[in-house]
Amino acid sequence: MVEPADPVLTKVVLRENLLARRRARPMTDRVAAADAVAAALLTGLAGVRTLAAFVPDPTEPGTGRLPDAYAGLGARILLPVVPVRGRVLEWGLCTGELETGRFGLSHPTGPRLGPTAIGQADAVVVPALAVDRTGIRLGRGGGYYDRALVHARPDAVLVTVVFDDERVDELPREVHDRPVTAVVTPSGGWEDLAPPHGG
Repeated sequence: MVEPADPVLTKVVLRENLLARRRARPMTDRVAAADAVAAALLTGLAGVRTLAAFVPDPTEPGTGRLPDAYAGLGARILLPVVPVRGRVLEWGLCTGELETGRFGLSHPTGPRLGPTAIGQADAVVVPALAVDRTGIRLGRGGGYYDRALVHARPDAVLVTVVFDDERVDELPREVHDRPVTAVVTPSGGWEDLAPPHGG
């Protein structure tokens, strides 16, 4: 094995491969995955009073089921709003209605609560392209969630949702990476993760 590789370049290659695989995934697999991850999330998040989550795009696990399924929690749901400029997520209250925003992503039409509103959440559902055994996640590279998670409570449950084949042994880690504490996959359901050494 050749190392050490540049973590930034390694992530670029991984992202391209993972995104290509997601785009090629059959719709039947996506629908089955959405039902499975929604059920696992509702069980794992039971009792949460405020949840910060996201609206999956058509290639992501949970598309078509999330965030509507979160209504079953009886919790206050916050969803991200990608700003027109800049890379700091705003948060909006989910009232059940969504509109299309920057990058074609859906966001809530409800009141805007500002970037620090994520700090009110007992749990945060974080998007990822892959996650490793210690909770290091690979995002899309924009850094939106790296900036957002700075405002999350230290004791908040951070859970990500990925397809079964996106659970990997190890991912490149950078100093700003905040590991998630749990992962949900269609076949494995909710799994708590061990923190990385020194993390």
